[in-house]
Amino acid sequence: MQFNCKDDIIQLTGEWKGERFDDGRPKVPTDILRRMKKITFEEAWGSLIGKGYRYQWECSFKMVHPNKNLVGRAVTAVLVPYRPDLHNYLLKMGQEKEGRKGFFNQWVIDTLVEDDVAVVDLFDKIVHGTYVGGNLSTAIASRTINGGSVIWGGIRDLEQIVDIKGTQTFYRGVDPSGINDVTMTGFNVPCRIGNAICMPGDVVLGTISGVMFIPPQHAEEVVVNAEKSHIRDVFGFIRLDEKKYSTAQIDTAWTKEITEDFLNWFNTDVRAEEYRHLTWEKEFKDMNVL
Repeated sequence: MQFNCKDDIIQLTGEWKGERFDDGRPKVPTDILRRMKKITFEEAWGSLIGKGYRYQWECSFKMVHPNKNLVGRAVTAVLVPYRPDLHNYLLKMGQEKEGRKGFFNQWVIDTLVEDDVAVVDLFDKIVHGTYVGGNLSTAIASRTINGGSVIWGGIRDLEQIVDIKGTQTFYRGVDPSGINDVTMTGFNVPCRIGNAICMPGDVVLGTISGVMFIPPQHAEEVVVNAEKSHIRDVFGFIRLDEKKYSTAQIDTAWTKEITEDFLNWFNTDVRAEEYRHLTWEKEFKDMNVL
């Protein structure tokens, strides 16, 4: 057995054809991560459902910083209840064979890099299931810059963590106890978070709605489809506010007149400027408006 096994990670994420980290995790481009921060939960959800991914989100979280989105590349960990023989073997293996320092949660956090998100299955344990406190959250902020953590379990030192502005934490509950009676059995392996599954290198999207895990091979398509949905909604809201069209006209398939109006607005209005990298041949190719 080996923690954070590069060969296993590459095999498990074989559909990803792009760049990888040294540990084998898919490295979705930073540009995609930055664009992902601007999309909504439902906009991302639509593309995943269309591809058959039905268990990629969990909405039963608390979050440290309301209204601060979390986007990054997943580093996963799986912990189980304490069993002495298993615990002693794995702790000794990690410390002596792999040269890791401290306890299991420290091993994971010590590997994080910029834009990483620690995604931890702590089997919903809160008492003695506090994966991070003030010190480790500070380390996460320092290492990931824009990242954070998603913990299916507990945290401690919440009063300290809320003052760490550079990171975001999704968690299940708070307890003053330290982490205890748990053993890590997997590091950068498939990870269950509530009703969702996360793989190492997934793009994590955390919002006030919940947390979503986007397979890296679909991340760019998810972003593009979400951006198109978003900018069409912006146009629709404007025209509805102006009372130019009815809700039925905006909510159903657009006529040629509305499509031409949208494309003219899209190409000239300052509110659409940051989305002009998008193309519309697929959506409007049969309407003779391009």
